[in-house]
Amino acid sequence: MQEYFLLFIAAIFVNNIVLAQYLGNCPFIGTSKNTGVAIGMGAAVVFVAVMATAITWLVQTYLLEPLGLGFLQTLAFILVIASLVQFVEMFLKKMVPPLYKSLGIFLPLITTNCAVMGIALICQRKEFTLVKSVAFAAASGVGFMIALVVLAGIRERLEIRRVPRAMRGTPVGLVMAGLMSLAFFAFKGMI
Repeated sequence: MQEYFLLFIAAIFVNNIVLAQYLGNCPFIGTSKNTGVAIGMGAAVVFVAVMATAITWLVQTYLLEPLGLGFLQTLAFILVIASLVQFVEMFLKKMVPPLYKSLGIFLPLITTNCAVMGIALICQRKEFTLVKSVAFAAASGVGFMIALVVLAGIRERLEIRRVPRAMRGTPVGLVMAGLMSLAFFAFKGMI
């Protein structure tokens, strides 16, 4: 049990997928202007990361490795992730239209979100079991969501502050992301 607790803490804070490993910056910067959108995007990434990691683990273990097709890993993983994102997109369009509209182009970009692909590949590289892979994916997704929501909160507050014209929008978002990354770097000594 302690092993999984440490895995969760490490994936959320110490090795945060976006702030420590710098994966998934496009949706991180693009959807972090509004807290509600950030929560929706974070939840979508958590779902896709968990499902994609579980399915890609099964594909790698029971299909690619036994057949000697390890060289198709990237292609197979992208197909799995793209299929899951299509499912999420259809679900949101039907069940939560306001969130679907607010996510805009960033929802299909989960397909090419290197954070989701990175999580699946990290699980394979570290040779995690299926349960450990799913736990790592969930924790990494939660870490992504926390970083996204915190940055969205900061950017919302900056909207009502006097910020130099040249720093408004994406530039101040990148500066805040850098400062958040430094703050998360302080967790390195924990584990």
